[in-house]
Amino acid sequence: MDAQSALLERPALRNDESVSDEAARIIALVRSKGDRAILELSEQLDGAKLDALAVGDKEFAAATDQLDDESIAAIDLAITHVRRFHEQQVPNSISVETAPGVRCERISHAIESVGLYVPAGTAPLPSAAIMLAVPAAIADCPTRIMCTPPRPDGSADPAILAAASRSGVKDVFKIGGAQAIAAMAYGTESVPKVRKIFGPGNAWVTSAKTLVSTDPAGAAIDMPAGPSEVLVIADDDASPNFVAADLLAQAEHGVDSQVMLLTTSKQLVEDVQLEIEGQIHCLSRADIVRQCLENSHIILVESAAVAIEISNRYAPEHLILQISNPRDALPGIRNAGSVFLGAWSPESVGDYCSGTNHVLPTYGYADSYSGLAVDQFLRQMTVQELSKEGLVQLSAAVIKLAGLEGLDAHAAAVKRRLGGPP
Repeated sequence: MDAQSALLERPALRNDESVSDEAARIIALVRSKGDRAILELSEQLDGAKLDALAVGDKEFAAATDQLDDESIAAIDLAITHVRRFHEQQVPNSISVETAPGVRCERISHAIESVGLYVPAGTAPLPSAAIMLAVPAAIADCPTRIMCTPPRPDGSADPAILAAASRSGVKDVFKIGGAQAIAAMAYGTESVPKVRKIFGPGNAWVTSAKTLVSTDPAGAAIDMPAGPSEVLVIADDDASPNFVAADLLAQAEHGVDSQVMLLTTSKQLVEDVQLEIEGQIHCLSRADIVRQCLENSHIILVESAAVAIEISNRYAPEHLILQISNPRDALPGIRNAGSVFLGAWSPESVGDYCSGTNHVLPTYGYADSYSGLAVDQFLRQMTVQELSKEGLVQLSAAVIKLAGLEGLDAHAAAVKRRLGGPP
């Protein structure tokens, strides 16, 4: 079991303390120096010398002009599918008469201000802009801002800007890393403070999100969403070509990503390794992929049931089931951010345009967190309304329970309404 635990350890967690210390240092700088700290950090960390943090109208217009028609069409298709799936997630209000004269309700309101973080380091992610902005727009959050790292020339990635504007976000700031999280959590001269922060990022972003979420003066967060990961469960029927392609697709996200294969087939292990070596040469990010693979593993297991047990323990961000009758195995899957069933469901479609959200819990947090959805941009509150008759019905129970807890004033609030002695 100890050996298995070592194999399932996320690489980014090994330097957790140093990452947290650096994130805390950056947060403190931004809180004390505001925009000036962000401009200095942008030059130090991103190599970008900025005149202003906000993206202006001219840069938005120029960004769209830089994209060809096919790129705009792909962005619009993704927005359409993500909106179609997420529109069905809006919760209905509830109104229940729990007893005659006693009505209880649950209603939703949009969070008033939200901050969306879109990574753009070694791989800009316009898809993340869509995944964050579309549900925020459906929830109708009044204030929606986005932060994304600047490029060395001081501009923001044009595809991210196009995706943001077409998804309903007009206020974008060229800020990356922990400093972006700090700016949105506490506000600066340019960046408004928000009440909740959303979006994936590297270990420093994830650590900064955790830190600001524990500070009453900071901001709430969606979930721990750090370096990306995938776990593939495959059997003898799986295609080595497809399995290798899925592993490599996730590995190219970054050197701190992790890919795992659990299989019942010794032959598949050999075939997938050969496929990986054959396919990796065709990739533009082959160096990053090779570094990622150093922290990744192929594990031979005795049965699909054992593989699922291990997967539930690992709680992957993405889980791909390339096994016979994958839907039959779905009821046994408890801990995963997003599941992909069968040979024709590559993780790539979930990243872009199937309609599901790709902002998902990592680091094993899929055992207690859900992927991003519309309800996370909403807050719910309950309402109760009683008639006098309804209060009379409940009065004896309220008075008795208040007595059990020694809370006399609770009981008196009922007794006084009914004309009895407190």
